[in-house]
Amino acid sequence: MERLRVQVIADIIYRLRTGQSQRSIARDLGYARDTIRHYHTWAKEKGYIDSDLPLPELSELSAELGPITNIRKSNISTVEPYRQIVEKLMDQGVEMAAIHRRLVKNYGYTGSYTSVRRFITNIKPKEKTAVARIETEPGAEAQVDFGSIGKIRDPKTWKERQAYCFVMTLSFSRHQYVEIVFDQKMETWISCHRKAFQSFAGVPKEIVVDNLKAAVIKTGLDDAVLSEPYRQMARHYGFLIHPCRVRTPEHKGKVENGVHYVKRNFLAGGEFLDINDANRQVKEWVECEAGLRTHGMTAEQPLKRFYEEEQQTLLPLPAEDFELLEVHRAKVHRDCHVQVNGSYYSVPFKYIGRKLDIHIYERTVQIYSGIELLATHERAIRKGQRITRTEHYPEEKSIYLTRTREYCEGRANSIGPKCGEVVTLLLSVRPLDNLRSVQGIISLSDKYGEGRLESACARALHYGDPKYRRIRDILRAGLDIQISDRQVQPELKLYKYARSAEEFFGTEAASC
Repeated sequence: MERLRVQVIADIIYRLRTGQSQRSIARDLGYARDTIRHYHTWAKEKGYIDSDLPLPELSELSAELGPITNIRKSNISTVEPYRQIVEKLMDQGVEMAAIHRRLVKNYGYTGSYTSVRRFITNIKPKEKTAVARIETEPGAEAQVDFGSIGKIRDPKTWKERQAYCFVMTLSFSRHQYVEIVFDQKMETWISCHRKAFQSFAGVPKEIVVDNLKAAVIKTGLDDAVLSEPYRQMARHYGFLIHPCRVRTPEHKGKVENGVHYVKRNFLAGGEFLDINDANRQVKEWVECEAGLRTHGMTAEQPLKRFYEEEQQTLLPLPAEDFELLEVHRAKVHRDCHVQVNGSYYSVPFKYIGRKLDIHIYERTVQIYSGIELLATHERAIRKGQRITRTEHYPEEKSIYLTRTREYCEGRANSIGPKCGEVVTLLLSVRPLDNLRSVQGIISLSDKYGEGRLESACARALHYGDPKYRRIRDILRAGLDIQISDRQVQPELKLYKYARSAEEFFGTEAASC
């Protein structure tokens, strides 16, 4: 405990002589009660508390004080006896948590980790770092971010929902685009960018983004894996994307200050009927208040600086806006399809069971695994429609997609009339269910030959069971070989009696 200034000690003695309590003195002067108690004990020993004696002069009081040995025990860190050990470990680069463990394990220290951390912080305070402020050229850069702003009423349900504030700040002029939204999904992120560019009537050459999932998948500046829709949008509009370093908000301070500025000056104390009303008000606020203020760093009005120096330097807007309607995540089913909005789209069979990202555009659908594009399909026009590419199936399965009803009927007739009859019969009843059986029957010709398949079909028809399993069993057992086509339709045989008619009826009757 450092000795207080003589003037403060004199004030403490004066307050004690007036009868003020130690608790009250500690509260008024901002010192610990132990400190007040210490000087109360010292002053009482010297006789300064006696109100009949005059207060000592400051010079006399200073001489009387001398060195103070009655130090408050709690002011001495429990780590102090281990100072040399701690300093040695710090010089070796050992972290604070490891220092605490070693003190406990090797030296019998019983204090907490917090005490060790506080002690190290006091003997080696954190160094102040200098930050270089970088000013950008007009139209060169914009910074974007989301900020949570609490709950706002949803006009669709009339219930309050968590809302977010999207802010894009042009780094040169500090002019902003602000929009309040209900989520941080990819389609919302892209929509806000598109509206911001339309508001500026141009596109900045570079955009610095925070490490949002909507924009950056892998948060490494040198190896940032940007989400594919945002990458496509950047190519469409011609800007470069620069992700912000992790946990370094000073690298995009303009937009960080912009988000805080919106919260403090627009949202604080604001009253909004719903999110539509909030967006209408924030648009007016940007144009009539925020844009016309004198900015603290540029000493100019953001809108004036924007219109006079920056707008004409922005990249021109493309002829068509970038359209990304929806982003979904869906699991690949066993039939090699994902279901989105009631329609089905095929993907390579090796992704069965995995969840993939589906990007819905106005006319197309793209399916991604991370940043790898797996398939591009035309967008389905109705629910239940299946958009399929045969190469997405294993080879042994894809053959069934190419063998349509018309193919099967033509192939069966080329094999033989009986095979054609079997196929026609099966497809006349529940054709969708029986098409697979018909495909199986035709494929038997690859193994047994067309002639044997034709004979097997004839035998199956004769016995009234022209199904795939029966025809397959006939071929396996070789029954088509044992019985010829002539035997399938048995001939009527003529039988003779052992005795002649004359023996039974006589000559005359037999001749009649």
